[in-house]
Amino acid sequence: MSKESRRRAVQQARQAQERTRRRRWLGLGGGAAAAIALAVAIPLATASGGQAGSAAAGSSAQLRLAALSTLGPLRPAPAPGANGSEGVPVPAAAPLASTATAVTGQTTDGISCNTSEQLVFHIHAHLTIFVNGQARQVPAGIGIPGAAATQTPAGPFIENGTCFYWLHTHAPDGIIHIESPVQRTYTLGEFFDEWGQPLSTTQVGPAKGHVTALYNGKVWTGNPRNIPLNAHAQIQLEVGTPLTAPETITFPNGL
Repeated sequence: MSKESRRRAVQQARQAQERTRRRRWLGLGGGAAAAIALAVAIPLATASGGQAGSAAAGSSAQLRLAALSTLGPLRPAPAPGANGSEGVPVPAAAPLASTATAVTGQTTDGISCNTSEQLVFHIHAHLTIFVNGQARQVPAGIGIPGAAATQTPAGPFIENGTCFYWLHTHAPDGIIHIESPVQRTYTLGEFFDEWGQPLSTTQVGPAKGHVTALYNGKVWTGNPRNIPLNAHAQIQLEVGTPLTAPETITFPNGL
């Protein structure tokens, strides 16, 4: 079997495994099914060169970070909302913005929208947003044009759509799925471009004001558009004040 044939076989196996995982997750609420999917994913990742395990493309030395103490006193993070369909808390808040302006299939920032999810490189990051101290949801369906929600006991889950961009959300819990045919570093700016929302040092979606960005519990000192979506990155954007201490989640098995 040629190298290309092996690569296609591994990708097809990963896609089948992911579809099975989601069907079981939707039926069982995500717990035991996610553990089963993780057990299946380990040998597949090994067969594809362990790419999922080497996802963090930016080392701490390359990241533009400062100590959290440079921000002064912070308001405690609010209590997490109830767990959603991915086993991650969903903020009890309004969405920052709808997906009405999101891209609808055209290539954006070199990122395509494919009829099936691309699982050669498959990692997840988490995004939290506050505007003037108030939480905002990151809606489900970003990066999934024609998103169709399946209702689960824990809330909606976007299982199908017209196509899937390599960066997308399945639930309103802030989990960004990075599912790509190539291993590379994607950025928060690219995710916002898919969302059709601005992101800068003075604006996050429709919210305008000074933007403070946190990355894994430290202060991001550069342009928030350049924040890397590394594996299990915990990213927080805050527009205005008061500033809130970093909110952290525990990534469930399978994420």
